[in-house]
Amino acid sequence: MVLCRVSSWITGTRLVSLPFADHCEPLQDSPADSLEFANWLRAECGRQRWKYVELRPRSSTADLDSHLPGSLSYYFHTLDLTPGLDQIFQGFHKDSVQRRIRRAEKVGLSYEIGRSEQLVEDFYGLLLKTRRRHSMFPQPRAWFHNLITCLGEGVQIRLARKDGAPVAALLTLRHESTVVYKYGCSDEQFHNLGGMPFLFWRLIEESKLSGAAELDFGRSEMENEGLALFKDRFGTTRRLLTYVRYPQARKDAPPTSLRWGMRVARKIFSIMPDTISPAAGSILYRHIG
Repeated sequence: MVLCRVSSWITGTRLVSLPFADHCEPLQDSPADSLEFANWLRAECGRQRWKYVELRPRSSTADLDSHLPGSLSYYFHTLDLTPGLDQIFQGFHKDSVQRRIRRAEKVGLSYEIGRSEQLVEDFYGLLLKTRRRHSMFPQPRAWFHNLITCLGEGVQIRLARKDGAPVAALLTLRHESTVVYKYGCSDEQFHNLGGMPFLFWRLIEESKLSGAAELDFGRSEMENEGLALFKDRFGTTRRLLTYVRYPQARKDAPPTSLRWGMRVARKIFSIMPDTISPAAGSILYRHIG
């Protein structure tokens, strides 16, 4: 299993598999491997004085949950790309998705795909608008440049425009037969044009034609029913994704410094000018992996 040590003076030193990833499945040959691995983690956590170790297996077949306590749970959404495109389209919500795709086509949204510097900049501009709308600080611009540098053709940015103005954008990752929807952003003043459903439909069409079998829509916080419902309307399958953590966080514990710090950061970011907010993201983002 790939594990990263996150060293932070704000959130403490901990081991995570894998920071900024929704899930990371262990590679093992038998259930006995899980017990041996869990015992090693518990011993190492005490020896290294880590605050905790968090693992993010996608499936319960990893068998880690029988040896380490469960922690945070999320909804996890996937779309099966093996049916025909017509069947997939018919599985979309008629008003929220199908109608908005047709609306986007009718108003003539243009479409671009790639990893050019201009696409990165336009994507990042929309990301700043979206993160501000949700009172969240943005990822550093360098994070996206590093993704492209390290993953190359495994990264794609899709962008919709109206009369040259960026309307909506998606950033996806590709591994073998799975395409991962990682980031989405949009300009609120153009939401009536259906830019996001339009981009998802193009993503689905192109992913299927390239031989992909699954579109990973990622996780949704269980209390964020609006986001979960948005993903459900594309015909996705919703299941539970539960992380494991040692030592287990106390259920009656007061809010952690991370949660308290994030609330303060959100309030500050909501009034911060765009010229400063990327720098704030660069400082804070590394502490939340």
